Amino acid sequence: MRKYVPKDNVQKKAYYTDRFHVVPRVPREEVTDAHFTSVVSALGADVKEAYVEIGQLVVHIDATRNFDVIKTLKEQCGYTQCSEQSAVDYLAKDNEFELFWQMLNVTEAKRVRVVCRLAKGLAIESIVPLFNSANFAEREMFDMFGIKVNNHPFLKRILMPDDWEGHPLLKTYPLFGDEFASWYEVDKIFGKEYRDIIGPENRDPAKIDIEDTKRFSRVGYEVPFGTEYNGDEEQEIEYSDTFLVDYNKKASKTLDERR
Repeated sequence: MRKYVPKDNVQKKAYYTDRFHVVPRVPREEVTDAHFTSVVSALGADVKEAYVEIGQLVVHIDATRNFDVIKTLKEQCGYTQCSEQSAVDYLAKDNEFELFWQMLNVTEAKRVRVVCRLAKGLAIESIVPLFNSANFAEREMFDMFGIKVNNHPFLKRILMPDDWEGHPLLKTYPLFGDEFASWYEVDKIFGKEYRDIIGPENRDPAKIDIEDTKRFSRVGYEVPFGTEYNGDEEQEIEYSDTFLVDYNKKASKTLDERR
């Protein structure tokens, strides 16, 4: 019987074998800071939930209000920098993405994280008119997750080729790539007729090929770079019985004071 692999999260790894292990969570605190209280008041009814984590305000909003909320933070609350923007795949659990924007107020030395949930297939509004730094972040979000951004000036892939199939940061995307990924360079450079000659691309970074004398050192039976593999058996490594440097403490002198 083949090993069962969950199709909705092929990237999941069992990092803990203790079934009673409980992952610790960052404690959430009430909003009592004067500055954060004013921010929540300025956002008004757009705030669905607000709390403080590790000294920064976290605000949950509706996905359709992201542009207006971030505009208010910039123009009324002094958050003039958007330092980070990305998403998290919760499709298997909730059929939604979690999007976040990390905002920075340099004058007050305060940070606000704006969070929203976006259902699969829906689009988010671009904030490039407010922050040019969001241009590449939104393109990366589109490339890695497939999340479309309305009114983006140039929405196209930024890391993967334009004709790439799939979105690598989705949990349904294999860590080593799918079948399309393993044949992409062969088909693109040589053509599909060379598949039987070249073979699929090795996308496992941990794989070691004993016959490859160009990319792997052969400990125990080293050969010159690029030498053809001849099947020699492993030889024992010879180590020197003497030190290369004679550490004689009697010949050394301990200084009483620095020179």
